[in-house]
Amino acid sequence: SGTISSLEPLPSSGPDFGGLGEEAEFVEVEPEAKQEILENKDVVVQHVHFDGLGRTKDDIIICEIGDVFKAKNLIEVSKERKEKKKEKMVLRLYPRPVEPEFLKRCLGDDALPNGLDVTFEVTELRRLTGSYNTMVGNNEGSMVWTCLKLLISLLQQLSECVWSGKTSISVLQFPIWKTSHTIKWEGVWRELGCLSRTASFAVRKESGHSLKSSLSHAMVIDSRNSSILPRRGALLKVNQELAGYTGGDVSFIKEDFELQVNKPLIFDSVFSASLWGGMLVPIGDKPSSIADRFYLGGPTSVRGFSMHSIGPQSEGDYLGGEAYWAGGLHLYTPLPFRPGQGGFGELFRTHFFLNAGNLCNLNYGPQAHIRKLAECIRWSYGAGIVLRLGNIARLELNYCIPMGVQTGDRICDGVQFGAGIRFL
Repeated sequence: SGTISSLEPLPSSGPDFGGLGEEAEFVEVEPEAKQEILENKDVVVQHVHFDGLGRTKDDIIICEIGDVFKAKNLIEVSKERKEKKKEKMVLRLYPRPVEPEFLKRCLGDDALPNGLDVTFEVTELRRLTGSYNTMVGNNEGSMVWTCLKLLISLLQQLSECVWSGKTSISVLQFPIWKTSHTIKWEGVWRELGCLSRTASFAVRKESGHSLKSSLSHAMVIDSRNSSILPRRGALLKVNQELAGYTGGDVSFIKEDFELQVNKPLIFDSVFSASLWGGMLVPIGDKPSSIADRFYLGGPTSVRGFSMHSIGPQSEGDYLGGEAYWAGGLHLYTPLPFRPGQGGFGELFRTHFFLNAGNLCNLNYGPQAHIRKLAECIRWSYGAGIVLRLGNIARLELNYCIPMGVQTGDRICDGVQFGAGIRFL
């Protein structure tokens, strides 16, 4: 850091100081006192220079540094230049903003006795710049392309309907013994639309806007060493959701759970067993919404079936179900001959699996529900390769053999690719 000098040089001689002779005594000025004088000294910012500008419009710069000219002393000047640095980082006008290199006394014919010149050193963005990223969830994917403040987002849902909306969430988290609890209020304004003109009447009659306001509670017990491809430990997650009593136009009680157990075996192999289940009970006379039901099928749940292609349907559109279960047995082993052992190869695992599950609606009697979920079970088996993407997500490339296929199910017999954060 440089040293800030006084704006008006002290005289070396005069009636107040006398000449600097050999016997003159020098009085050491404490840094605190000098700093006090400089900070309180009134100044006027007369010019602001930007080194490195060539293409940026003057109107943008004037709008950005207008507050700098309002500074009355060095403290305010320093504060404003730091604020401008932060704002440029947010607006991304300059990728590498830095603090002003110079605070100099203003020179020239129009210079005031207390005038200042402030200089910024900046680097402009290139004429053409861009980036892209992908985001993958368990039931949707999106791709975002950004180019010079131009943002285009493409969302594709693998069905004849798509729901989207705005969400407001309040969360309270707290531990109790070995469990972690989350209490959440969620307000969602949703819009259900059709992706094609061939959408069924069951989908069309639910199209439009809806408002869901719900309270939910989640309890988690997680002893796994990793959330993606764990080698040991277990997971128990139980969710309860109550919608309708805090507003909105949908009312239901929803309960679902997730259980996973992982056991290390010989030769660095891991055996894993998973079980999912859930039930949704509408409150009142209004039936449940497509956006709130459970869905099965796809590379993240029952492999060998297309995404969300198990269960009730109407004219080829899958409507989801109000009760479901799904289970899976997995064996993860190192790659044959252990290529890249101790390095990049450790991110890959060979995968053998057996999956099963079923889905239905709650328009039967209590005993009929159990029979309905126990009959016509869809199941599949196969093998493939799994790639772990850090501790965030994973990719799967499997060869699947679907079994127990029912009329109307859409299968994926053969190679199936999957990407997500939560797998059965």
